[in-house]
Amino acid sequence: MKHPTYDELVGLPAYVEQPVPMPFEDINGHLNVRHYIGIASEGLDESLVSIGIPFNWPMQGHACFSAEHHCTFLHELRTGDRMSARVRLLGRSERAAHTLVYLLDDTHERLSYVMEEIFLHIDMETRRTAPWPAEVAAALDERIAEHAELPFSVHTSGCVALR
Repeated sequence: MKHPTYDELVGLPAYVEQPVPMPFEDINGHLNVRHYIGIASEGLDESLVSIGIPFNWPMQGHACFSAEHHCTFLHELRTGDRMSARVRLLGRSERAAHTLVYLLDDTHERLSYVMEEIFLHIDMETRRTAPWPAEVAAALDERIAEHAELPFSVHTSGCVALR
């Protein structure tokens, strides 16, 4: 599978920019697998704030829950390497959205990790999926349209999709 290059991705907004902290290192001397997912998820969360999904959304009766992930590890990140997340929204349905989160190794200027995700809108009162609020749906649609115009191709796993 061909992924976008670092140079193609670096033009997207950067989220969770930070060096790999030593406590995140595993016995192999690189970022532990659980932290790739966590950092990419934090980047996705940060990117959703500007479309009307704030960090405190659960206090407003809404939430986003992850439903599926597909993870691709391309290059290791080591303690001290600078990293950042870049997000590309691919599509949405009435209650779900499909995204790619790219974790960049900014120290070595390469793509390190790709997380493909389906996330769901949840009504926190019922803790069940619910249609996106109209203003969030419109903002998702706008961002998805913007991202569809990006000058590089989308390459998905083929095993994660909106239903």
